[in-house]
Amino acid sequence: MKKKILVILGVLILMFGGFITYILVSLRPVSKVANDVTFTVKPGTNKIAIVSNLKKAGLIRSKVAGLVYVFFSPKINLQAGNYSINRSKSTSEILKQIADGKIIEVIPTVRVTFIEGKKLTDYAKLVSNNFDISYDDFIAKAADKEFLNTLIKDYSFLDESILNPNIYYPLEGYLAPDTYEFYQNSSSETIIRKLLDRTGEILENYQEQIKNSKYSVHQLLTIASIAEKEAVNAKDRQTVSQVIYKRLDLNMALGMDVTTYYSVFKEMTEDITAADLASKNAYNTRNSEFKGLPASAICNPSKESINAALNPSKTDYVYFVADVDTGKVYFASTYEEFTSFKAKLGL
Repeated sequence: MKKKILVILGVLILMFGGFITYILVSLRPVSKVANDVTFTVKPGTNKIAIVSNLKKAGLIRSKVAGLVYVFFSPKINLQAGNYSINRSKSTSEILKQIADGKIIEVIPTVRVTFIEGKKLTDYAKLVSNNFDISYDDFIAKAADKEFLNTLIKDYSFLDESILNPNIYYPLEGYLAPDTYEFYQNSSSETIIRKLLDRTGEILENYQEQIKNSKYSVHQLLTIASIAEKEAVNAKDRQTVSQVIYKRLDLNMALGMDVTTYYSVFKEMTEDITAADLASKNAYNTRNSEFKGLPASAICNPSKESINAALNPSKTDYVYFVADVDTGKVYFASTYEEFTSFKAKLGL
């Protein structure tokens, strides 16, 4: 009996030691690079929420370790304000800074609208026009593998799909279109995370449907992005989504022009050539040998298009053709009907 008690005590001591080691390691800085990030504590925010927000902002390694530190430092009184926090600081140093109330001067804010259906490269141009961030720097940050791996850990809807080397822009499709307010000195990371936060909020409304779908979030956003570019209203986008699913089930090439434009880095207003349509890459579904979905989304889809991907029309169409002048989409169940629509539109 005595031996059994000693064994239990030994195990408990080892577990406690392991926990202490985990806490100490987790209190270390998240980065060796001295990068300042603006962090806001709103009036009335409790300690648990502040620590949670620090983790979401990528400023601390562990929410658990942060809460343990706060719990064992009851005299810490975290104060509201705007803080410039260096990512090379430890969790204890950051919490002490917030407790000391060493706020920065009021920073001007800027409202920026990220338009639905636009590509990550379009967003990079928008960022460079509104912040002291170059186009190339934003693109580089959005493709940085270390940063992407951190995001995968922080956002449940991101996984290793975005690390596929065939993908042009890893975060394409994940940056939620909306109007946001940022501090003028915001970093690329802050901007990206704010858009990802919004994506998380949107996807939260569809958790049950995502769980029951045979497609991953990455694939669903890819479908949503195609529907976004192929149709202009909610009903047509739902039917375009239905056609995509139908073709996938039939193991047919999707044959979507919009994927070709993306694959050859052309805008929809540019002419597309026979060589473009025949090109072989991870996106061009017009190539008859290409089966399945593109490697990633081809734009950042609206909430409406995400809904369309998760709630396709209950129809049985296999083809469609769009009138580029009016935006009207004609759907067909047979190839003959499809070619008839094309002839009427002079295509």
